Amino acid sequence: MSELILALIAGGAVGLALGALGGGGSVLAVPALIYLLGFTPAAATTASLLIVVATSLTALYGHARAGNVRWRAGALFAAAGLLPAAVAGAFAVRLPQPLLTVAFAALAAVAAVRMLRPAQDRPEAPPGARPARATGAGAGLGAVTGLLGVGGGFLAVPALVTVLAFEMQAAIGTSLLVISVNSLASLVSRGATTAGVDWAVIGPFTGAAILGAWDGKRLAAAVSGTLLQRTFAVVLLAVAAFMLADALV
Repeated sequence: MSELILALIAGGAVGLALGALGGGGSVLAVPALIYLLGFTPAAATTASLLIVVATSLTALYGHARAGNVRWRAGALFAAAGLLPAAVAGAFAVRLPQPLLTVAFAALAAVAAVRMLRPAQDRPEAPPGARPARATGAGAGLGAVTGLLGVGGGFLAVPALVTVLAFEMQAAIGTSLLVISVNSLASLVSRGATTAGVDWAVIGPFTGAAILGAWDGKRLAAAVSGTLLQRTFAVVLLAVAAFMLADALV
C-alpha cells in the first residue's frame, strides 16, 4: 500500500510539472522510480518514457484546445531533432557517466539562468526566420537530449522562449508536442521492452500523472507567464544542484 501511495504522489508531481511547466517529467519520474519505488535504472528509463508519452499527449490535447500549440514550429523543432538524437545517443554510451551527469547539470543551470533574464534582454526572433531557427534549435536539442538521455521538455521550453521568442504559454504547449515525439522516438530507437516494468505500479503512476497534467494545465492558465517562467527556472536550478551533488559525491 505504501508503494501505491508513493506511486500516486510521484505521478501527480510528474503530471503537474508537465501540464503547468511543459517539461520536467522525465527528470522527476526517473529518480522517483529508482529511489522511491525500487526500479532498476533500465526499467525506470523505459517506464519513465511510457509515463511521459501518455501524460504529454494528454497535456498536449488540453493545451491544443486552448490554442497554445504552434504546430508548424513544433513539428519542425521535433522532426529536426530525431536524427541528431539517435547519433548522439549512440555516442553517449562511450562517455563516462559522471561526465554526462555533470554536463546535464551544467546545461540545466545555464538554461535556468537564461530563463531568469528579463524579457527585454532576450533577442527577438523575426517571424520570417522562425522555421529555420526552429529547425536549428530542434537539431541542437535532439543532439543534447540524445547525448544526455532525457526526454527534453525541460530544455525545450527555454529553447522555445529564448531562441524562438515564444511567449511562455505557447512554449509550454508546443514543448509537449516535442516531448511526445522525442519520447516515442526514444522508445523505438532503443528497442525498449517492458521487461522489469511493474505495471501494478506504473498503472497508478500514469493515471495520477494524467490527472496531474490536467491540474497543471489549469494552473498554467491561471498563473502569469512570468511567474511560471521563474518557477520553471527554480526547478531547473534545483535539478542541476541535485545532479551535480550526486555526480561529485
